[in-house]
Amino acid sequence: MRPAHIALAALVAAVWGVNFVVVEIGLGHFPPLLFSALRFLVAALPAVFLVGRPKVARKWIVGVGLVLGVAKFGLLFTGMDLGAPAGLSSLVLQIQAVFTALFAFVALGERPGRAKLVGMAVALAGIGVAAVDEGASGPLAGFALCVAAAACWGVSNVLTRKAAPPDALNFMVWVSTVPVLPLLALSFVLEGPGRDLAALRGLDWAGAGVVLYVAWVTTIFGFGAWGWLLRRHPASSVAPFSLLVPVFGMSSAALFLGEGVSPLRWCAAALLVGGVALTSLSPARAATAPSATVAATSSPVVPAAGSGAGRLPSGAAAGDPAEASGGVDQDPDIVLSHGTRADRP
Repeated sequence: MRPAHIALAALVAAVWGVNFVVVEIGLGHFPPLLFSALRFLVAALPAVFLVGRPKVARKWIVGVGLVLGVAKFGLLFTGMDLGAPAGLSSLVLQIQAVFTALFAFVALGERPGRAKLVGMAVALAGIGVAAVDEGASGPLAGFALCVAAAACWGVSNVLTRKAAPPDALNFMVWVSTVPVLPLLALSFVLEGPGRDLAALRGLDWAGAGVVLYVAWVTTIFGFGAWGWLLRRHPASSVAPFSLLVPVFGMSSAALFLGEGVSPLRWCAAALLVGGVALTSLSPARAATAPSATVAATSSPVVPAAGSGAGRLPSGAAAGDPAEASGGVDQDPDIVLSHGTRADRP
């Protein structure tokens, strides 16, 4: 990769990592489900009128929109609202790589090799250490919702692999149109119209700024740039940069929010990042002979953030990034770290 492309990949990872701090700030202005709805509304409009018609079947847009946008980001934002720290959330979401590998085995027949299985075990050990640390110092419910968000991210990664979108930005913008109404309805029922109206009436420049960041910088710029890189370089060259997301997430949370990092959390970070690296970068073995069935599912998929790109990053996702290759957001918060095969020459 050219130095400029390396710098761009590192910048995207930084954008996705800092996104967790921005989300934490945004939760001081909005209820979590309303905040997530606003994020997708601003990401979709006016971009949906500029990117052209959808380039994949609408069932994939709806499926990814519901699983990634409603489930993954709804759970992530709610978990952070319940007290899951921003830095820890950026780290825990990386377990989506393990969920993606498990779901890809079930749905796509991608049998994990020995190195991938070892990586999954190491990453799960990291989650266990992080759970012990959080159980001793913070709300375990928020931590559990972040793990559930990572599982939803894994499902969305597999759906994205099946969709194999040829244009990641087009796909992400259309996906962003799906969660808006369901999230607004859930916010109305669960958070209450009074709380929602109070947040909207009290909107100030800081609140508007965090919405614009998570919508335009994290989603539109982040996934667009990641997809651009994945169309020009092998996923194996681009995807490792997604492992920088929790580094930027934890360091920015310490810098801007004053979050401390305990020795147990450092241990969890080392295990998770190492395990995710093994899980993400070890090739999967297809269960069937090469064919059109395997053609769209032969690349590994790992995180981003909120939690996607032509070959999508993991949000992670999303969204918050997952959000990289194979998934859509990691906003992500969504970091989707490994690409689909939609852009094969």
